[in-house]
Amino acid sequence: ETEYWVMLSRIDNSRPQKRLDLVMALGSVSKAYEADMEVFLRAGLTKEQYEYFHGEAIKAEADDIIRTCEAKGIRILTISDDEYPELLRYITDPPLVLYCRGRIPKSNSFAIVGSRKASGYGMETARKMAYSLALEDISIVSGMARGIDTAAHAGALEAGGETVAVLGCGVDVPYPPENKGLMERIIESGAVISEYPPGTPPSTFNFPGRNRIISGMSVGTLVVEAGLKSGSLITANYALEQGRDVFAVPGNISSYNSMGTNRLIKDGAKMVLSVDDILEELSFGSAPLAKSNRKSEGNRTSNLGPEERKIINALKIEDLYDEELAEKVSMDLAELFEILLELEFKGIIRKSINGKYMLIS
Repeated sequence: ETEYWVMLSRIDNSRPQKRLDLVMALGSVSKAYEADMEVFLRAGLTKEQYEYFHGEAIKAEADDIIRTCEAKGIRILTISDDEYPELLRYITDPPLVLYCRGRIPKSNSFAIVGSRKASGYGMETARKMAYSLALEDISIVSGMARGIDTAAHAGALEAGGETVAVLGCGVDVPYPPENKGLMERIIESGAVISEYPPGTPPSTFNFPGRNRIISGMSVGTLVVEAGLKSGSLITANYALEQGRDVFAVPGNISSYNSMGTNRLIKDGAKMVLSVDDILEELSFGSAPLAKSNRKSEGNRTSNLGPEERKIINALKIEDLYDEELAEKVSMDLAELFEILLELEFKGIIRKSINGKYMLIS
């Protein structure tokens, strides 16, 4: 059904949510394609959009996009695919299709954004925050722009962590051009994604929409340096609308680059003086995000019983809901919950914001 999803995503002048609601109401994107015009109109779409969706031009465009992706090794992820970021599904107007190079990490994601014209202080702060969060097995999401975004991606890579770049252009278009090398490194350790098809040039109209994806796939967003009109504040506003935590690094009250972040803090954003301020705030299930997990994994798992090890082995393969986990390890839910609680207190697993249990490693 990929072709239908690509076609649906290419309908202009309608919110993605309306098109998604149509698919959800009918049960599949193919049934949406087969539906008559009255159904489209009831969903809030227009006669012109119905005719365009069923025309030859959009089918030819979708076929061309799919061929280009196959030729360039770009994967097309629809909102119904397993790899599609879980948190992103639940925002208003999620992208129906993501074009992806690399693999989107399954770990919790956290966004770090800020000014393109960052100071040395801002760049170093972003790098250190990303580095420290990456050591906690949190993947860093940003926009690969100059300044803070670049520093955030670089910090995650320096820590050997995972990072995702969300672009306002096609994933085959290095932007800014000087970040082409960084882009390739990100693809190796994480992913470069976009809702825009290959070949789409960067445009100022694309970036606000891109920002909703950055915040939407993240459990929280940290703003490091931003002027009062910075695009980073758009990302922060999206995060608030999506019910996600917003964090900000304070700065010099006389510096333009700190006016936006200081205003965020005044308006209620969580002030960040160290990475611990983020880790303490982000809590999943009964246990907060554990610290220095990579270095201590051997110590944490050395004295576990056979039932605990069965659970850990299952979670090494994939994140699971409690009922799925109970079936995998052949255990009744009452017994499973006791062991899960103990593993959470030990900082070995956590329950993510979407309700799945995941291994902290």
